[in-house]
Amino acid sequence: TFLRWAGGKTWLKKIISNYLPEHFLNYHEPFLGGGSIFFQIQHTGTNHLSDLNKDLIDTYIQVRDDVGAVIEHLRQFRNTEDDYYRIRDLEYNNPSQKAAKFIYLNMTSFNGIYRVNRKGKYNVPFGRRYSIDFVQEQTLRLATQKLRGAELIQRDFEDAIALVRRDDFVFLDPPYTVAHYDNGFIGYNQKLFSLEDQYRLAECLRHLNQIGARYILTNAKHEKIEEIYAGVGNFITLERMSLIG
Repeated sequence: TFLRWAGGKTWLKKIISNYLPEHFLNYHEPFLGGGSIFFQIQHTGTNHLSDLNKDLIDTYIQVRDDVGAVIEHLRQFRNTEDDYYRIRDLEYNNPSQKAAKFIYLNMTSFNGIYRVNRKGKYNVPFGRRYSIDFVQEQTLRLATQKLRGAELIQRDFEDAIALVRRDDFVFLDPPYTVAHYDNGFIGYNQKLFSLEDQYRLAECLRHLNQIGARYILTNAKHEKIEEIYAGVGNFITLERMSLIG
């Protein structure tokens, strides 16, 4: 992956092979984010990739279709605080410039968080990661190879799952966050993925069971989650270090 993504599944890559189906036709990932699992999986079918974040999907499309232009635009940027805030405020019309800006801000911002204000403007502060290689030419070109032929669309997860067919495989990594002390979902998560969305997703998994598709869903180990998804699939509990402050 060429992106840092809060809640990303880089940590899961080493062990996910233990849980993958031996054979499957097409691959679907409705919460693409940084794409760690997509870039890990090897198969011969079609990749159907989507996310609600339009800027993210547009960036993947440019890396797939015109990575050379994205790299050239990235090379024009400088990793200084002044440059960061200047570039953050710029509005580009050229798709490859917009993609380069997205990657640059992602790599040089604080914690790689994607956050916008009420006007939809990206507002994450400078990360002071002065030694980072934000151009990542080799990584970007490898990503282009993996993305060739992939379908990339901005859409809701329910619309994405409606395209799944028998013997396909779906990896689902919704933006879940639970409070650790008051037994409930934290307030701001309602804007990312609400409790109602969890219920919708559970219904989608029941649909996948009915049509004979395979899936892995990651979620928080929380009593409400266990209640919502009771009887839908098999629960496996994993532990990891949290890298988010």
